[in-house]
Amino acid sequence: MKLMTRFPAVLFLSAAAIFSPLTAQTVSDDDSPEASLNIPGGGQLFGKNDPNVRRATAIVNGEIITGTDIDHRLALTLAANETEIPASEVERIRAQILQNLVDETLQIQEAKANEIEVTDAEVEEYYARITQQNFKRSVKDNDAYLVSIGSSGASLRRQIKGELAWSRLIRRNVEPGVSVSDDEVNAIIERINANKGQPEYNISEIYLSATPENEQQVAETVKQIFDQLRQGGSFVAYARQFSEASTAVVGGDLGWVNLGQLPTSMAQAAAEMASGEIRAVPTPGGISIMVLKDKRQVATADVRDSLLSLKQIALNFAPGTSAEQARPLVERFQTETQKISGCGAADEMAKNLNAEVVNRDNVRVRDLPGPLQQVMLDLQVGQSTPPYGSLEDGVRVFVMCGRDAPPDANAPSFEQIMRNIEDDRVNKRARLYLRDLRRDAIIS
Repeated sequence: MKLMTRFPAVLFLSAAAIFSPLTAQTVSDDDSPEASLNIPGGGQLFGKNDPNVRRATAIVNGEIITGTDIDHRLALTLAANETEIPASEVERIRAQILQNLVDETLQIQEAKANEIEVTDAEVEEYYARITQQNFKRSVKDNDAYLVSIGSSGASLRRQIKGELAWSRLIRRNVEPGVSVSDDEVNAIIERINANKGQPEYNISEIYLSATPENEQQVAETVKQIFDQLRQGGSFVAYARQFSEASTAVVGGDLGWVNLGQLPTSMAQAAAEMASGEIRAVPTPGGISIMVLKDKRQVATADVRDSLLSLKQIALNFAPGTSAEQARPLVERFQTETQKISGCGAADEMAKNLNAEVVNRDNVRVRDLPGPLQQVMLDLQVGQSTPPYGSLEDGVRVFVMCGRDAPPDANAPSFEQIMRNIEDDRVNKRARLYLRDLRRDAIIS
């Protein structure tokens, strides 16, 4: 089971992290502010409200978090979401972003108190790396992009600083106190061997803790997230910022687990779910939204791990091409590509169809889109798939040039298992550490 410590991650591609939102005091109808202040109706405002003025939204041990800070993080969230977020949900996310910024501030402050330094040069290096990897942009271009969506490079750099500071603090103050015995590891190895051939599941989770006091509020948040995911929202994005589990930093990825490693409710759900299905289930201390990404058998070679050598023939459409205009092109593409007998004939065929050819080697069947996996398993060398794609992305046919049998499946090593147990314990202590920081903080 892959459980990871809270190391730096690209968190700005996602919605805000959820903790219990800060709530304002309310007044009853009999004690309305209008009555107590004797505010006359029909008045007017004298002077302008400048939205660019930075105002303190929270003060954490003397350090100010402004409305602008929240606006910049919110802009990242809205830009990263593929579906439109309802206005009511935006306000909920605002409150959650504020709590996330409070926690981030506490983590940076605690690291500083422990004389752990994160230099500007380190932050800049990390920022440049993720900017290039994720957006294929230079730092300058990415800074301009962030400004264009209502955010800023400074906001993202601070988030990176918080992640670096917290991970170093955990390494120094928490990890040294965690130990795992050889007997514990050997017991897990025995269970793996006993379960050889049994099913295991590749699962991702979004975990939200709940108490009797906030249970209803958390349930409403779960419903909002669940609805967004079903409409095409990114599970990884929501997990990275909403989930309170240690797996948030890796997009909620639990890795491959057997049912015995899961809480009873999640185990029951996983056994019933189809690949790609999403469910929300009650779990100890809260609610988990889980997605089943894949299934396989423990320590057993899986045919979907076969490595393929493919030739891709791609037919792309000019912008503005309608479905009616594309239909005869696709029909001809399908008819002609089904005549291919071997990869050697594919290049000439593609030339006649004005299509592009790309050679792809060492492609795992498991890594292909779901609809193509079984097609590939049934395909003989030299045969081609039916056309696959869309009007926007183009239509592709894959010709099977070769297939290597899947490698023998190996159980995780002694060292891997030990590290996983250590990571799990470190993560639990890190959550307690943050809880204590919240309790001791002066927040106004």
